[in-house]
This record gives sequence, structure tokens and C-alpha cells, in this order.
Amino acid sequence: MISPSRAVRTALCWMTVLPVGTDTDPDEAPDRALGGAVMAALPVVGIVVGAAAAALAAGLSFTALPAALTGILVVVLTAALTRGMHLDGLADTADGLGCYGPPERVAEVMRSGTVGPFGVATLVLTLGVQTAGFTGLVGESRWYEIAFAVALGRLGAVVGTRTSISPAHPNGFGALVAGTQRLSIPVWCLVAAAATVPIGLRDNGSGIDLDLAAVAQGLVVVLVIVVFAWVFTRHCARRMGGLNGDVLGATIELGVALAVVGLLV
Repeated sequence: MISPSRAVRTALCWMTVLPVGTDTDPDEAPDRALGGAVMAALPVVGIVVGAAAAALAAGLSFTALPAALTGILVVVLTAALTRGMHLDGLADTADGLGCYGPPERVAEVMRSGTVGPFGVATLVLTLGVQTAGFTGLVGESRWYEIAFAVALGRLGAVVGTRTSISPAHPNGFGALVAGTQRLSIPVWCLVAAAATVPIGLRDNGSGIDLDLAAVAQGLVVVLVIVVFAWVFTRHCARRMGGLNGDVLGATIELGVALAVVGLLV
């Protein structure tokens, strides 16, 4: 059995540029047991990246930079920390879904290594929504919600690797993680639901009050992300003959975009 500490370290190693060490033999190919453990620990990666994004935004609030520029820098930081791999997956997924061909044609388009018009348009629109959303949160000094939105996007990827979805190909990242998650999904959903409580905390000058409406809004956002991830990954699996790593990257980036919009509505 893979220990939680190893799962977290490997998840940070695979999903970020952070210099964390692992005890994985570099000459030994990873298996589905490790892939499943990494996906179960993926929200921890989201918490780390989200905390870094929130810290950057809070730190820049002490400068004269406009909120819009800070929002852009938050997006840049999250992309840099994750090597841009999720954005690459978003572009490839958009191109694959846009080709309107059978699964074989979709796989060919996604593996072409080039970004087509669907990919470019989707990247521009998604990054635009994220930037505008983070800008709105920065303008209201909602640092916790910045971290929350980034972390919540990773919950969508965990949902996407549920046991009812099989991998599209016998190799690649999808083959390692597709169909590996069961118990981790409700556990992380409960954690996400509990994490909405700080959203409603308000300082009234004489103490801390709990804004139940804000908490309820956060719970709705969690529900929307889970439902979106469930429907989106199921649709992609049907079109592609299974799940691959690009779809998970797309689910994360679209989930973050939905989260920031939901928090600002």
C-alpha cells in the first residue's frame, strides 16, 4: 500500500515544478496503484498552488499594481507552477472535441502536437474568465477564495477518474489514473464542503459573524464543479473512447474558471 506521504510527494513532483523528492525508482515505470494514489492526493496539490496564488495576490496588494495586473500574475503563477500542462490539455481537448470525428480521429488530432483554432479560442476564453475572476476577487481582498477556487478545480479531476470511466489508451497518463477513484471522491467533496465555512466569516468590528448566504453560495459552487466534472468527463470519454490526461487538465482549468465566476455571482 502506498503511504499518504509518498502519494503527496509524488503528486507534487508530477503536477508541479516544486523541488520535492520521491522514493520512486527512476528506472521503474509507475503503475496504476501509484497513479491512483496520486489522483487521490491531487487536491493537496491544488491547496499548495492555491495558497501560493493567494499569497502572491495578498502580497501585491501592498503595491501600487492595479487589480487587473495582479489577476493576470495570479494566472501566470498557477500556469508556471504546473508547467502549463493543464493548459496544454485544455487546448488539446478542445481541438479533439471540435474535430467531430470518430475516437480514432479525435486521438490523432489531440496527439498532433499543434494547437488548432478550437484550442486557441478555448485557451483565450478560459484564461480571460480566470483573469477577470481573480481580478474581481483581488479587488475585494478575498484571498481565501482565490486559494479555494484553485484547489476546487483539482476536485474535478478526482471526479473524472471515478471507477466508471476507463482509459482511452493502454498507455499514457490516462491509463495510470482512469477508473482508480472511489472513496476519495466523497471524502474530498466533504472536505470541499467544509472549506466553504471560512468564506462566510465576516468581521463586524466587535467579533466574527458567519454569513450563511456566503457559505451556501460556496456549497453551490462545489456542487456545480462536481456536476460539471462528472458530465464533462463522461462526454469526453464517450467521444474519445475513454479518458486521457488531456481531459483531466481541461477539467481542472475549466473548473477553476467556473469556481471564480460562481464565487463572484
